[in-house]
Amino acid sequence: MADSRVKPWSRRLAAGLLVLGVSGCGSENADQEPAATDSPQETQATQGAEATTPSSGSEIDLGSPEEIATGIEVPWGVAFLPDGTALVAERDSARILQIPANGTGSEPVYEVPGVDAAGEGGLLGLAVSPDYASDETVYAYYTAADDNRIVRFQLDGGRPEVIFEGIAKNSYHNGGRIAFGPDGLLYVGTGDAGDTSTSQNQDSVNGKILRLTPDGDPAPGNPENDSPVYSSGHRNVQGLAWDSEDRLFAAEFGQNELDEINLIEPGKNYGWPEVEGEGDTEDGRFTNPLVTWPTDQASPSGIAIAGNTLYVAALRGERLWTVPLADGETGEPVAQFEGNYGRLRTVEVAPDGALWLTTSNTDGRGDVQDADDRILRFTPIG
Repeated sequence: MADSRVKPWSRRLAAGLLVLGVSGCGSENADQEPAATDSPQETQATQGAEATTPSSGSEIDLGSPEEIATGIEVPWGVAFLPDGTALVAERDSARILQIPANGTGSEPVYEVPGVDAAGEGGLLGLAVSPDYASDETVYAYYTAADDNRIVRFQLDGGRPEVIFEGIAKNSYHNGGRIAFGPDGLLYVGTGDAGDTSTSQNQDSVNGKILRLTPDGDPAPGNPENDSPVYSSGHRNVQGLAWDSEDRLFAAEFGQNELDEINLIEPGKNYGWPEVEGEGDTEDGRFTNPLVTWPTDQASPSGIAIAGNTLYVAALRGERLWTVPLADGETGEPVAQFEGNYGRLRTVEVAPDGALWLTTSNTDGRGDVQDADDRILRFTPIG
């Protein structure tokens, strides 16, 4: 593959967007313990905010987990090959590890060049081509020296090909989750990179969910022709998942008060920075979330859907939320494993139906436990 294909859209964005430095805004985790800066989000996690109360809910029995990999350095993206083999991205080392479908232990199989791992940046989301059986292509979202970008490559070697670039970076709010949807198109969650104005700016790809072709072009049928933007008004999207009816759900980091789960529809605006959680929709201009949590109970990163349940990995909340789903509506969330494994970053459903869950305690914000970071595998029951 060629080293880079710079799209006209990417060139225009790169010319118009500044790479942002540290500014007075909170981290991806509204979230975490106060850091060195005195940003509003980092120093205050609201303790008494009320969560949204959906209709009803019941607890899912996940049974006991199997510990399948340990000693991993900040596992971030997880994606599965058709045979069930898992690929795991290490955020800071830029390595991609391979874990057998029904085995244990991990082996490095690729290292993405040019990764700038600082703050919340680094090697982030992974996705496997829907045509992997024929093209053997893997996609990655990572932080480079000047921006966040998406590349594709084969695991057997060679430099990656840049298919999309010009996503502004920062020490926090880099987004990073990528996933192929049921339509075979690539969906991308981006962050506002500390500049809240980007989320409402339709000429910026920050604070958005993007929808791209596998080549990195704006997907046909997007709300605006020749634009990669699928939805806007986001603060920092790190979770994407579809239900059995192909409805897209996304996890959203809040700032001062409320984290969110949103039902994503094309062209909709989810309100940031004008609205955090539920609020004034300005006569229908903004779309309210389905579920909210106080920031100390969630900081939702990865999400996954298995059957009629949405699973939400919580960083600061240090728990796995299970949320019943029915016809695009949500029931009452139930917390599982609260405090058992520390910070939880990513949850994915394997081809065999098992649930894979990664911890994120070695990222400088967690209390490191023995064998961290680790990957756990559950077989959901009920």
